[in-house]
Amino acid sequence: MPEFNAPDGARIHFADDGEGLPILALSGLTRNGSDFDYLAPHLPGSVRLVRLDYRGRGKSEWNGPETYTVPVETGDVTALLDHLELDRVALIGTSRGGLIAMVLASVAKERLLGVCLVDIGPEITASGLEAIGSYVGKNPTQRTLAEAAEMRAGLMKGFEDVPESRWKEEVRKHYVESPDGLKINYDPALRDAFLAATATPAQDFWPMFDALAGLPLALVRGANSDLLSREVAQEMRRRRPDMIFADVPGRGHVPFLDEPEALTAIREWIGRLS
Repeated sequence: MPEFNAPDGARIHFADDGEGLPILALSGLTRNGSDFDYLAPHLPGSVRLVRLDYRGRGKSEWNGPETYTVPVETGDVTALLDHLELDRVALIGTSRGGLIAMVLASVAKERLLGVCLVDIGPEITASGLEAIGSYVGKNPTQRTLAEAAEMRAGLMKGFEDVPESRWKEEVRKHYVESPDGLKINYDPALRDAFLAATATPAQDFWPMFDALAGLPLALVRGANSDLLSREVAQEMRRRRPDMIFADVPGRGHVPFLDEPEALTAIREWIGRLS
């Protein structure tokens, strides 16, 4: 199982598939590298896809909420690049992953070939954060994966025309069946880290977004997103008129990335990288 030790000794899991242009994929707050299973089959054969499980998520070690922060996780990313002896990578960052990408642009831009942001920007809506706070760190009340899939189909209001099979895939990725019902497959203490972060004044990420200047940039947004507002996306496009942009219809936070609009944007972005 591919893994490495972070600077503080934490054991971090990753996946490394393919050869060619290195693309590092970073998932959302509670998610893991399996989020990119839908995208992976559509990438060119000349791409090396590296997927990281943040500490406390997926197959990585649980290390406590004080380490579940964007700065620490950014350090884990650079440690992974060093471990793989990769001087530079392109980065696809979904939600939390996009925040890390912007931080990297401000502190270690020389490690980046380009960035694709997925449903994230320098400002996050209060309603989006409230929605995350309603579930992060909590086990679902449903007792079976089938019940959880049905729940998701009804709960994810920003998503339209999603087949039942996709929701079944989703719950298999993020819940574990146990005699006591379903359990989340990440450290429940992530909730403490989230609440601590949202209790402090929000950091201004616009300078970090502006630090992406000169790098091939793309933004894939869910047209029904409750986290990245249309107004913030418009300001991002104003500041970066060369930014590739896709507003994926029938998707909220976040698109699955195998939608035609998302794939068109990502392929164009990859073309600019090479």
